[in-house]
Amino acid sequence: MPEARVIPLRPDDDEQHPPPPSSPSWEDQLTGGLEFLRRRLTGDYETDEFGFDPDLTDHVLLPLLRPLFNRWFRVETHGAENVPDVGGALVVANHSGTVPVDALMATVALHDDHPARRRLRLLGADLVFDLPVVGSLSRKLGSTLACNEDAERLLTDGELVGVFPEGFKGVGKPFRERYTLQRFGRGGFVTAALRTGVPIVPCAIVGAEEIYPLLHNAKTLARLLGLPYFPVTPTFPALGPLGLVPLPSKWLIAFGEPIETASYGPAAAEDPMLVFNLTDQVRETIQQSLYQLLLKRSSVWG
Repeated sequence: MPEARVIPLRPDDDEQHPPPPSSPSWEDQLTGGLEFLRRRLTGDYETDEFGFDPDLTDHVLLPLLRPLFNRWFRVETHGAENVPDVGGALVVANHSGTVPVDALMATVALHDDHPARRRLRLLGADLVFDLPVVGSLSRKLGSTLACNEDAERLLTDGELVGVFPEGFKGVGKPFRERYTLQRFGRGGFVTAALRTGVPIVPCAIVGAEEIYPLLHNAKTLARLLGLPYFPVTPTFPALGPLGLVPLPSKWLIAFGEPIETASYGPAAAEDPMLVFNLTDQVRETIQQSLYQLLLKRSSVWG
């Protein structure tokens, strides 16, 4: 059995974002907006079997997220070239921030800063798709349920799939445990990669921990509302709706060199020891990279 090889992320490499495209004139914007409205009214647009709507994503959802990415969090992307230009790949990242904004920022990073402008198809918990409006918009952005069947279908079709193995344990952990990875589940993401033979790309995200510092989890209220946790932060619920505004922390997102899985063969997905070892190595790679990124960041607020 070949030994798994994990290459650490290299967040210290100097890297600049690709130059932004020139802003279209107001006439072009007006023409594009009218054409978009025509397509929406006439139904002249397509969605895939998962509900992904590239037309709405490109013209509405991504433009809404870019001000957060570029101006509020001032995200710096490192190692985007480590993500394959074509074909399936599994991006595995740490999860944090009380509200999963990190998944959205990673989506923008790979679309805007990757040479091939790749789309990240996120895997989300059932709760996300049960929420009104949020669930529908998540589908249109390209997300689907966090299950191996959907993940493997997307990977087989050559899609870039994003998974956050910490789940609610990561996004809802207290602020005192910031940048300490939680358990990575049972390695379902590794079995999906092994069965489809796609590379695993480790991803470390720094900045999300500070946007809503979770000081306390009101567990009784969370149970009453059917939520995995109910956050109490320095601004929420004390400041009401104003407390929902995320703090403008400085973000760094680093993509590591891919971990090859094709040489193992699909049958390796049934080897629990191999799955455990790969899962542990991916987790350790991301954890070490988080430490490096924290040293690289000059301050929380950038």
